[in-house]
Amino acid sequence: MPAIAVLKCENSTCDPDLPQLVTHVETTASCTTDGATTDSIHAELKREGLLPKTHLVDTGYLDAELLAESAEKYGVDLYGPTRLDRHWQAQDQMGFAAADFRIDWDSQSARCPTGKRSISWTPAIDDKTNAVVKIKFSTKDCRPCPSRGQCTTATRRTVTLRKQNQHEALQRARAREKTDEFSQIYAGRAGIEGTQSRTIRMCDIRHCRYRGQQKVHLQHLLTAAALNFMRVGEWLLETPRTQTRQSPFRVLMTSAA
Repeated sequence: MPAIAVLKCENSTCDPDLPQLVTHVETTASCTTDGATTDSIHAELKREGLLPKTHLVDTGYLDAELLAESAEKYGVDLYGPTRLDRHWQAQDQMGFAAADFRIDWDSQSARCPTGKRSISWTPAIDDKTNAVVKIKFSTKDCRPCPSRGQCTTATRRTVTLRKQNQHEALQRARAREKTDEFSQIYAGRAGIEGTQSRTIRMCDIRHCRYRGQQKVHLQHLLTAAALNFMRVGEWLLETPRTQTRQSPFRVLMTSAA
């Protein structure tokens, strides 16, 4: 079944004083990943003059390559929680993760947290077909290292990084996630989830009334137009927006605190 991806622009639809409107509708096969549509969505928004400076997205739209290319190609800041570093060093929060290594892109070398320098720098392709750099350290340095248990279970450490622009974009995004400002700005994402929820509850968007992706896309466009019409009317009538619903358990825990 085709799926709809409804996106909004912060500079208009996330403004608390203006109606929150759907600015673009993307209809894809249900197996299409969110990230696979990011470039085409930005291209269409740019063509319509609706390209946002900041695009509030969920993790499905965030990838090191997309973070870098969205900024370089469209000037769009993809804003949201990034994918976690799945390596055990980062997961345990006790070992030396890739972020703990000092990378010198100009000299194509790296230094580990204990100060040892890498011996090789090799461009490669990972198992997800991403262009990466594999940085290896010497066995002579790693084997006797007293911190080896925090770094690797192999005879030497190998660090795999994305290309420079992608790696640096990912590190910046991960760093800002830890700030209070991130939480405040990303709270605007609730409006996007509310838009999707309303199309499901009021417009039954999860059920296709037609066969064929082009006809389903027309259904989605009409649904978005109807929702925008209702929201403009509510804005003109100064109808208060519905607040985010909370479960009875969360209400109980909040009151107890």
